[in-house]
Amino acid sequence: MLSLADVEAARDRIADVVRHTPLEYSYAFSEMTDADVHLKLETFQRTGAFKLRGATNRIATLSDAERDAGVVTASAGNHAQGVALAATRAGVDSKIVMPEHAPISKVEATARYGGQTVLHGADYDDAQAKAHEIERAEGRTYVHAFDDERVMAGQGTIGLEIVEDCPDVETVVVPVGGGGLISGIATAVKARNPDVRVIGVQAEGAASLPQSLTAGEIQELDSVNTIADGIATRKVGETPFAVIRERVDEVVTVPDEEIAVALTYLLERSKTLVEGAGAVPMAALLFERFDYDEDETIVPALCGGNIDTNQLTTVLVRGLVETGRYLKIRTVLRDRPGALEDLVEIISDQRANIYAIQHDRTSRDVAMNEADVEIDIETRGHDHIDELLAALRAAGYDVEVLA
Repeated sequence: MLSLADVEAARDRIADVVRHTPLEYSYAFSEMTDADVHLKLETFQRTGAFKLRGATNRIATLSDAERDAGVVTASAGNHAQGVALAATRAGVDSKIVMPEHAPISKVEATARYGGQTVLHGADYDDAQAKAHEIERAEGRTYVHAFDDERVMAGQGTIGLEIVEDCPDVETVVVPVGGGGLISGIATAVKARNPDVRVIGVQAEGAASLPQSLTAGEIQELDSVNTIADGIATRKVGETPFAVIRERVDEVVTVPDEEIAVALTYLLERSKTLVEGAGAVPMAALLFERFDYDEDETIVPALCGGNIDTNQLTTVLVRGLVETGRYLKIRTVLRDRPGALEDLVEIISDQRANIYAIQHDRTSRDVAMNEADVEIDIETRGHDHIDELLAALRAAGYDVEVLA
């Protein structure tokens, strides 16, 4: 099984390529949770995610024949970039298979780092099947995203940095997809300090690990559906699973709504941009998906910041909706002068700010003497929304909440 010596050897191999990323105390999240929260900012890693660590360690251990033949891998995006950069720096040809709907930003970044990109399938598992076809056809070495001890050892170097930079750490919270990251971190952390808890977090839409632990064997999902595309795998790897069973204290899940809120808070209160998978540990902490004590020293590992800009807009709006900061309503007005002004005046009196108004007099859903109106509104929380809706309904408006 993966050992501390493996992780320490990996740190020596990858030192020239990989950054030692910051670990910073967060006043904002410590105040929100009553814990002592320190953020492991792996978002500042080269390529924007932790995957470079494992990829660099794996490629550093290739034989001469394997280097000459080149490598191939499958990835939703972050491992793709890690393999592409690590291979290019080592002078190794790389071919990367990504799901057809992988974020455009990740596909383009992989190509910029020197990887040959191939888009195939609906998710990671489909892309992996295609990558194995290329492996057999071209004689390349397959660099697994998580089910490889050398990859796991590289990811485990994050654990070494955490315990060295925060000696008082009591709990480390880690996102889980295939399990390579948490198995590496748990190996390093538990070897250095067995009393530190390691908590794994999966998105509810890709949560195969809790049922696997209950069953005592790996369970595979039929499909996955989550905004946390970086951890959207149908099952964990066999090698990581053995480590997780022995060294991870607890595994919890979070829904996409909570991930969106955590992502929004991280951007707003810590000025830290993360992707869905990177926000998962903070979501588990903010929504108390695991038990912790007041003033407990907790390190959420924010392990990826490569979010597609289009997805970021959608997720932020969802985060604002969930926190009562954004409201979209629909109502019907009499088509007469001043009707819209009267509606806007009530919203203004409630100290709400209007983002946008759509006023449609031609809608077939209303009578010919009426107008269909949709309004996007900035609000200050759920209580403020309740007060605004009550005021509108008291004035006789039939209001439908759209978001």
